[in-house]
Amino acid sequence: MQNAQERPVLDQAELDPEFPRRMTRKAWGENLRRCIQCGNCTGTCPLSEYMDLGPRKIISMVRSGNKTDVLKCDTIWLCASCYECTVECPKEIKITDVMYALKQQALDAGHTPRSMPLPVLDREFFNIVMKLGRSQETWLMALVILKTNWLRGLDLAPMGLKLFAQGRLSLLPDPIKVGTGKKGDLKTIMDACDRLDKEEEKEAGVSSH
Repeated sequence: MQNAQERPVLDQAELDPEFPRRMTRKAWGENLRRCIQCGNCTGTCPLSEYMDLGPRKIISMVRSGNKTDVLKCDTIWLCASCYECTVECPKEIKITDVMYALKQQALDAGHTPRSMPLPVLDREFFNIVMKLGRSQETWLMALVILKTNWLRGLDLAPMGLKLFAQGRLSLLPDPIKVGTGKKGDLKTIMDACDRLDKEEEKEAGVSSH
């Protein structure tokens, strides 16, 4: 992936003016305009030296509407949710919540770096739970390994076989019925959440005009 810091400055046509407002809504109303770009978040982040873009830069790019580079960067997947940035922010912006919202947006847009297992784990866990009603560890591990680094599976095979022999892993799924339409059904709950998200986005779009 091309480092976002090495990309030329985007012109106005490449920016998404709705991106800052959309991320503010998804981050539970965090007002990114309060950010004074002091750099405390980047300075206190224990993982900033491994990031292609520091948290301060991420906030700046979100505010400018640079959706493309933000959602394709590695930084949002490296965030450890330690909340150091939030504690040290003089404007009390919950930067960790912004990072979480950006992860969700990146997943929705299909921007998941292959070198990092976390986004693949998130997506495959969600898919399995929606199909079976619960997690299935054997399938989950196999899918994550195959879609990230299948050679790593060779190192993990002995441990997997030992767990299987001890009855800790099962090859057969044990599904729970989903999609019944009843109150409390997982699919019913997720469909309701999707409807609420769409209604909020529609209302926000109307109010912004």
